[in-house]
Amino acid sequence: MRVLLAGATGVIGRPLVERLHAAGHDVVGLTRRESGARRLRDAGAHGVVADILDREELLRALDGVRADAVVHEGTALTRTPMAHRDLYPTDRLRTRGTANLLHAARQVGAARFVTQSFLYVYGFVDHGTVPLAEDAPLRAAGGGSFDVHVAAMRANEEHVLTAPGLDGVALRYGFFYGSEPGTFGLLDMAAKRRLPAPARGTVLSAVHVEDAAAATVAALEHGRPGQAYNVADDRPVTWTEYLDVVAAAAGAPTPWRLPNAAFALVSPYLGAVMTRASIGLDSTRAKRELGWSPRHADVREGLAAVAEDWRRAAAQRRGPAPGRS
Repeated sequence: MRVLLAGATGVIGRPLVERLHAAGHDVVGLTRRESGARRLRDAGAHGVVADILDREELLRALDGVRADAVVHEGTALTRTPMAHRDLYPTDRLRTRGTANLLHAARQVGAARFVTQSFLYVYGFVDHGTVPLAEDAPLRAAGGGSFDVHVAAMRANEEHVLTAPGLDGVALRYGFFYGSEPGTFGLLDMAAKRRLPAPARGTVLSAVHVEDAAAATVAALEHGRPGQAYNVADDRPVTWTEYLDVVAAAAGAPTPWRLPNAAFALVSPYLGAVMTRASIGLDSTRAKRELGWSPRHADVREGLAAVAEDWRRAAAQRRGPAPGRS
């Protein structure tokens, strides 16, 4: 297939380009900057410069382009969001950006559309400890600005899964980690002993970005039209456990604990996510229908591999030791 990929230079976009090529697909990558287009061309893809929030610019840039499928991986996140304001640009990409890409899909002649969703589409609330399957009810969003974020996730899914004339698929990813700036930033904080953890963190499901990219290729090729798929590793953890694993991977002591109430005061957004919104994902449907399974069964295994890349990157930043050639 020829695939039009939005977010082609992002956290999941970069490994996804490689996996699409390995699976025999041709990639046309959307990026907002010429530097991104050059990186895509260096990776063997076709780079198109356009802002997916500007419909006229997007359609003009794609004039004459043909594609069999569109994959929407566009976000505005370059690190772990620390406040609600960090998510508002991504909310717009999930609403206006998705609507514009659906117009682009029809212009380029695409028959399939795969979109990125997220575990919190189920709601930023306590879902208990039993992992959720895709037929679980979508609960209350969480109140306040959480309502805005969840409404954007749900609008994105609804637009894609019900789009006339397109085979739409949504992927409800777990929390991303991998050899990327967000995870490296957490490892840096842990190494400097600046990484606190809530005393009693709630449950989350995570997924390595390489596993998420593999699931995306599988969904492109085998996903059932109108279907959402959970994409996460096999073992949910609590946020406290997750941050403990980050510290261990960095070779650092266990993070110091903050009472949940104090953690929420330090960062109201992260405090709510890590101490109030409890959610694990059951990925059985993706395994059964897509033939996918995560290479990394849990964050302990996955972060051990990430830490090796982090150490190599840190050594390259430091350069050779003084007096050595």
